[in-house]
Amino acid sequence: MSSVSHFANDIPKSAFPADQTQGRKSLNWNGIVPGVVLVAMITGVAFSARNVSGFALFSPMILAVVAGMIYANVLGTPAHAKAGIAFSQRRLLRFAIVLLGFQLTLGQVVSIGAGGVGIVAATLGATFIFTITLGRLIGVDAKLAQLIAAGTSICGASAIVATNIVTDARDEDVTYAVASITLFGTVAMLGFPLMAPMLGLDQHAFGLWAGASIHEVAQVIGAGFQNGTQSGEIATVAKLTRVAMLAPMVIALGLMARRKSSDHSAARPPMPWFVAAFVAIVALNSLVTVPAEVKSAMALATTIMLTMGLAAMGLQADISQLRSRGLRPLALAFSAFLFIGCFSLMLVKFA
Repeated sequence: MSSVSHFANDIPKSAFPADQTQGRKSLNWNGIVPGVVLVAMITGVAFSARNVSGFALFSPMILAVVAGMIYANVLGTPAHAKAGIAFSQRRLLRFAIVLLGFQLTLGQVVSIGAGGVGIVAATLGATFIFTITLGRLIGVDAKLAQLIAAGTSICGASAIVATNIVTDARDEDVTYAVASITLFGTVAMLGFPLMAPMLGLDQHAFGLWAGASIHEVAQVIGAGFQNGTQSGEIATVAKLTRVAMLAPMVIALGLMARRKSSDHSAARPPMPWFVAAFVAIVALNSLVTVPAEVKSAMALATTIMLTMGLAAMGLQADISQLRSRGLRPLALAFSAFLFIGCFSLMLVKFA
């Protein structure tokens, strides 16, 4: 990490204008380059770390958050890199969410049947409402509770990022939500396959349960295929169905934010551009046969950009502010984890 720090600090600060505020309409690419280079280096560290024994269980997105936090809180983030970090956190992340659409078709959704789609939708809605309500009852900040609710009920870090574009929570809240979702999603990935025989779940039922309840896409795939090929395929489709529900959820949150705002003209639009683009890509992917090589390239590009965005978030996270949030948000994430696991299992077993 120290070599990255020296590289970023050696770039002349005089090369960049002082005015790099977030509200600028045009991009100053010279000012953005140092931060993007720093983010890219941390992203490279995250991908490389997965080759270390024990780290392969974690997605590069999660490792990038941790690496970014360590860098920022131990070495410090260069001031002239902040514009590029902000660019990675906002624009790259939104574009990555659009590219997620290449991983889903309407045909895949149909393949798990109306019952499967109903289980996924009911679990998502019930978990989101439960988490928001419990967060209000135990005194968790509303924006942080929304991020935890989205990450648990929809698709982990990607949902947290997309939701934050509407909720506009603090960077520390985003990092806290990602960390807690990662923790309990990993517990589910490792523990759920061990529970399948005790619960009497066949491969189809287990795949549906895993896809409807485990947080991250990578965690779902890991748990699903650990229980068999059929389980893995069903789990993946069920999870991607949840990903498709990201769009209506973000639209609903945008409408809620606009309704609560006293200044409607200043409120964020209820239909962010990246949500509309995501839906368009899913439709295109459903109607047109996209070559496997293109899909593979899009999946890699999506992962890289998501990882860069989360590395940028880690670079802006202050651990002291994370500690100030206390244990209540962690208790909320744990409660949401228990709820989504139990509620979806009940539907799979008895619906």
